[in-house]
Formats: sequence, structure tokens, C-alpha cells
Amino acid sequence: MATLTIELPESAFSALRRSPQEFAKEMRIAAAIQWYAQQQISQEKAAEIAGLSRTEFLDELFRRRVPASQVTLQELVKEIERAGE
Repeated sequence: MATLTIELPESAFSALRRSPQEFAKEMRIAAAIQWYAQQQISQEKAAEIAGLSRTEFLDELFRRRVPASQVTLQELVKEIERAGE
């Protein structure tokens, strides 16, 4: 696993009431959710980046009100139409 060092002001931790370790974990989860929501990465890759199991990642999506499915309504309708043929 690669290590990334980011310099942040000390006030960032106190502003969010998080220890540096909690802050780093939150950053991983937030980044993974953002990239997943933008359809840049899969659920599996997002869970890996977040340091969570896929189930835990789905729980985080639910908690943050981010749709777990990346299928649009239009894509779903097309899929249903194809299944009926």
C-alpha cells in the first residue's frame, strides 16, 4: 500500500473535532464516496479506497444519503424492455 502525506493546519482537526487518525479515515471515506457518486470508480474500488468492506461502504452510502445504484431510470427502463423481448 502506498503512503500519502498531506500537510494540514492543526486547526482542521479541532474544527471537525477529530483526531488526525479519525480525520484521515474520514477523508478516505469522503473521497471514495465522492468518486463513486461521480461514477469514476466502482463500489468495490470505493470500498477498498475507503478501507471498508463492501457492506460497510453501502452502509456509509445509506447514512450519507448517496444512491448505491449508479443505474439511471432511463437505463433501467431499457433493461426492462430488453428483458421483455
